[in-house]
Amino acid sequence: QVRLVESGGGLVQAGGSLRLSCAHSGRTFSNYAMGWFRQDPGKGREFVSAITWSGGAKYYTDSVKGRFTISRDNAKNTVYLQMNGLKPEDTSVYYCAARLSPGEWAAGAEYDYWGQGTQVTVSS
Repeated sequence: QVRLVESGGGLVQAGGSLRLSCAHSGRTFSNYAMGWFRQDPGKGREFVSAITWSGGAKYYTDSVKGRFTISRDNAKNTVYLQMNGLKPEDTSVYYCAARLSPGEWAAGAEYDYWGQGTQVTVSS
């Protein structure tokens, strides 16, 4: 069983930065591609970013391109989401997710494991 624990969320002013971390345990981290999603209450889950097993390929939703950077450290079993130039519309609960198999990176249903989420709030 894989366990994912997010951290790094908080309150930040518009234009500020946060770095989210997601610690992976239970299975071999490098066997999993990783993704970040976000979800507001009463709304659907939104894909934010994904990174492949060795970090060789990265994917972003259009609204965060140029502002967010996903990375992973397989020695530390951790995936990161560096968020710069934050906007109030980035306010959400951010979740990391892990998947064994390739496919549609933005499809949350294809991910095998999920963390509990971390709140990011951007004030205007």
